[in-house]
Amino acid sequence: MSLEKPTKTELIAEAKRLFKDNGGKPLSRDYFRSNSPFRGRWGNCYNTFPEFMEAAKLPTVAKPPAPELGIEEQVEIEKEKVKAKAENLRSKFNHVAKQLADTERQLSYALGLSERTPQLIDIQPKQAAGTSESVAIMVGSDWHAEEEVLPGEVGEANLFNLEECKKRAVRFFQGGHRLWEITNRDTRVATIVLALLGDFINNMVCAEEHKETNLLLPMDAIVYVEDLIVSGINFLLKETDAEEVIVVCHAGNHGRTTQKQRNGQAEVGNSLEHYMYRHIMRVFEKEPRVRFQIAEGYHSYLNLFGEFPIRFHHGHNILYHGGVGGITIPVNKAINEWNKNRRAMLDVFGHFHQYIDGGNFVSNGSLVGYNAYAVRIKAPYERPQQAFFLVNKKYNCKSISAPVFLTDEQTKLR
Repeated sequence: MSLEKPTKTELIAEAKRLFKDNGGKPLSRDYFRSNSPFRGRWGNCYNTFPEFMEAAKLPTVAKPPAPELGIEEQVEIEKEKVKAKAENLRSKFNHVAKQLADTERQLSYALGLSERTPQLIDIQPKQAAGTSESVAIMVGSDWHAEEEVLPGEVGEANLFNLEECKKRAVRFFQGGHRLWEITNRDTRVATIVLALLGDFINNMVCAEEHKETNLLLPMDAIVYVEDLIVSGINFLLKETDAEEVIVVCHAGNHGRTTQKQRNGQAEVGNSLEHYMYRHIMRVFEKEPRVRFQIAEGYHSYLNLFGEFPIRFHHGHNILYHGGVGGITIPVNKAINEWNKNRRAMLDVFGHFHQYIDGGNFVSNGSLVGYNAYAVRIKAPYERPQQAFFLVNKKYNCKSISAPVFLTDEQTKLR
C-alpha cells in the first residue's frame, strides 16, 4: 500500500474502515484527514469529498444550510451590490470621458494646423564676404604601384596593374582638383597641401611572393611613381590659382631597402621613397609656388594659420592586430600618447587602406584597392579611394571631408 499515491480501491477500503470505526456515522472531510494515513490524498483520484463518498457508497456529512437572512439584511446586501456596480460604472465613465477629451483636443490641434497659414520668414542666400579662408589637404598613400591584382584572386572585386595604377593616379589629382574647385567658390583656398604618406611602391621586402608577382623591379617602380606624382603637381599648378602647394612627404614601410623595419633616421635613410621625394623637390626647386616638407623621422607637423597643428605619418607605428573595434581604439590610444609630447589638432595617416574620418584623425584609403592580402587577413572590401578635406581658418577646424573615388564601380558586398 502506497501512502503517497493510493489507488481508488485503497481509498475506498480506508473510507469503509473509518466509517465502521466512527460507529456508522457519516464521514466528514476533516474526520478523514485527521484519522487516515492518507490524509487528503483522496484528492488525487476524486474532485470533491462527496464524490469520494459516493464512490465508496457511504453517506457524508451534509453541508449546513445557509442561515436565513431577515428582510433588512437582504436589503442591505442588495444596496451594497448596487453601490459597487455604480462605482464600477462611474470609474469606466470617467476613463472614457478622459479618452474622449484627449481625442477632441488632438483633433482640434489637427484641424487648427490644417487651417493655419504658415508664418514664413525671409531667408536670403548667404553672400560670400570674401574673408573666409581654408586650406585643402589631398592625401596620397598606399598606391603599391607595381603590384598586380588579378580578379580571380579577390572574387572579381578588383583588377590592378600598371595601366590601372596610372588611371587611378590621374583620377586622384582630377578628383582633388574638382573638390578644390567646388570649395574654392565660397571659401578662398589659397593653399593646397599634398600629403604623400608612403607605400607608393609594393617593393619585395614585405612578402616573399612579391618577388614573383610584382610587375616592376623596385627602382623601376619608384621611377614610375615619381613620374605620376610630378605630373600631378604640374597639373595642380596649371589648373588652380592656388598661391602655394605644400608637399608633405613621408616614407612608408614598403619602400625600405632593409629586410627589417628601422626607426628614425635609419628608416628614412633606407627608404626609396625618401630618395624619390628628394629628387622631386629638385625638379620643382625653381617653382616659387611649391614648397616641400620631407620628414626626417616618423612624424612631421604642419601648423595651419598658426593655430591648427596637423601631425602627419604613414601609420605603421600604430599597433593593430585586428579586433571588433577596428583601428579606432588603437589609433586614439596612440594619439593620446603622442599628444603628451607634442599636441596636434589632427592626425593624418595611411597604411591601413581604410578611409575613415575619425574626427581627430583622418585615415587614408588606398589606390591599389582590395587585394590578396586583404583576402588573407579577412579585411572588409573597400573601393579604391583617397582622402580630401578642408581646414577653415575662421572656425579653426576640419570643415569638409570627402573621399576621392578612383574607380567608377559601386561598392561590392562580398
